[in-house]
Amino acid sequence: MQIVPVCEVPRLPRREYDGHKGSYGTVQVVAGSCGMAGAAVLVGSAALRAGAGLVRVACPAAVQNVVAVGNPCYTTAGIRQHADGTFSEGSAEEVVEFGKRADAVAIGPGLGQRAGVAEFVRAVVTGLPQVPVVIDADGLNAIAPFDGEFKHRSEPLILTPHPGEFARLTGFAISEVIERRVPLAVEFAARTGVVLLLKGSNTIVTDGKHVYRNSTGNPGMATGGCGDALTGVIAALVAQGLGEFEAAALGAWVHGRAGDLAAAALGQTALTATDVIAHLPAAFRELEVNW
Repeated sequence: MQIVPVCEVPRLPRREYDGHKGSYGTVQVVAGSCGMAGAAVLVGSAALRAGAGLVRVACPAAVQNVVAVGNPCYTTAGIRQHADGTFSEGSAEEVVEFGKRADAVAIGPGLGQRAGVAEFVRAVVTGLPQVPVVIDADGLNAIAPFDGEFKHRSEPLILTPHPGEFARLTGFAISEVIERRVPLAVEFAARTGVVLLLKGSNTIVTDGKHVYRNSTGNPGMATGGCGDALTGVIAALVAQGLGEFEAAALGAWVHGRAGDLAAAALGQTALTATDVIAHLPAAFRELEVNW
């Protein structure tokens, strides 16, 4: 199979003069748990900054108030939970109904790794075969090892692992993932039917046929929550109508560029995920001047 390198960063179309909230898509975030409510805030906030018309955050009921005060611009729904504050297996059906009314779903950050989380994530993904789904963090751990069980979806999954998560998905050692990241990523995407974003320096995005190597980002972004922000950005781009591969490639670029702008203003040492989100407008502005 011939792999086509993609060098151009995809672009969002110019917004129409008479556009409204419904024109730019709805993102359904499924994230958070007791002790990790911030993950839901970061995903939802990043999705808003990346242009989604509406963002809804589903989280365990115990943390709904915390998530709600994290950003006044998204709505929240408190979902049935276990006593430990994680999603209950029995709540998957409720979350699926929310997801069916969205243009993209982002699931995984802050869910925790309790045994029932795996069943919950698989049930949600299974119940949404026609909705684009971005899976990150604990959502990836829930489906590992992964061998393409959702390959025949109408819309491909977007998986966004770091090397350790990709090692768990594939069974390879982390050292081999780092050494052979491009061929392993391409083979995995081709075999499983997903769009894969493999994080790291020069993040790789592939659908098994095309490969995009990202050039933005810096070591200051190696801090908790930056991956959650990326999840929200990609989901928002999909909700606005970009294809899954294009959304992942543009998401990688703009997320990294926001990190570069934040590092230029604040330095790399003190950088946090909220700084990256705060600099997303400037990163998107750089793309808009070329419209």
